[in-house]
Amino acid sequence: MTTGITALPLPNWEESTVVVEPPGTEPGAWSGAPSTVVAGGYVYLAYRLRLPIGAGRGIANVVARSADGLTFEIVAEVGKDQFGAESLERPALVRTPEGRWRLYVSAATPGTKHWRVDLLEAETPEELATAPARTVLAGDETAAVKDPVLHHDEYGWHLWASVHPLESWDDADRMTTQYATSPDGVEWTWQRTALAGRPGRWDARGVRVSSIRVDGDSITASYDGRATAGENWEERTGVARGVRLPDGTFGELTAEDREPIGSPHSPNGLRYLSLAELPDGRQRLYYEATRADGAHDLRSELA
Repeated sequence: MTTGITALPLPNWEESTVVVEPPGTEPGAWSGAPSTVVAGGYVYLAYRLRLPIGAGRGIANVVARSADGLTFEIVAEVGKDQFGAESLERPALVRTPEGRWRLYVSAATPGTKHWRVDLLEAETPEELATAPARTVLAGDETAAVKDPVLHHDEYGWHLWASVHPLESWDDADRMTTQYATSPDGVEWTWQRTALAGRPGRWDARGVRVSSIRVDGDSITASYDGRATAGENWEERTGVARGVRLPDGTFGELTAEDREPIGSPHSPNGLRYLSLAELPDGRQRLYYEATRADGAHDLRSELA
């Protein structure tokens, strides 16, 4: 087993550009929760559009394409009604080793705090808009599952998902990141808790892995964290590290002892970091962040 230090570029607000404006100008109106794939010389960006509670919540997942990583053309869109969902959250856009396109969609069960993940699969990104959905991470009456991050390598498929306990309505915002494996990216086996909050720290209430980078047998993850229920939807970004185990799976992640990265605008949310490896070797970051009016926009910058 080989290990090394995996570099993970992190946001620098001053260098960022807005690539998707939110659908409103008030708190609770968000564009963001990005996921990226680079293919055929284009950056493909999947993201969520949201309105405030009472006005629609997560209304759609969008897939868009860009030649420069900044100006995007929408190629597919799915709405919450297609899933019978009260809200949609972060999509995960993936291209399989065979070249097919997948969109993992986080869907909220109406009238509950429950979430599940459905899978759309198609030959092209455009066809995702009309692809049939199948549930691949169902959750249950005790746990909500959402916001998966995926990786594929010679050992198969790996997934890190946000899991929320449902034994209490008031405490359902708490979250850990759970790790699962799969031979095909469809049938998953839960392996272990990958990351949990640290009592008394800025991430005590909940943690959600937002991106991963694998370098040999080392893994580096960015993650969203918050200290209190009041910081829900305004998480900030931290870094955690881990290694691959002898069986090919990845072990628990250990959070770095560092201050989180946030927006300069109160309440300082900066979350859902996604990394795009560009054809010229550079890296482009995408993330959701709080702006001055309290809405969230989707930003990008070169590492």
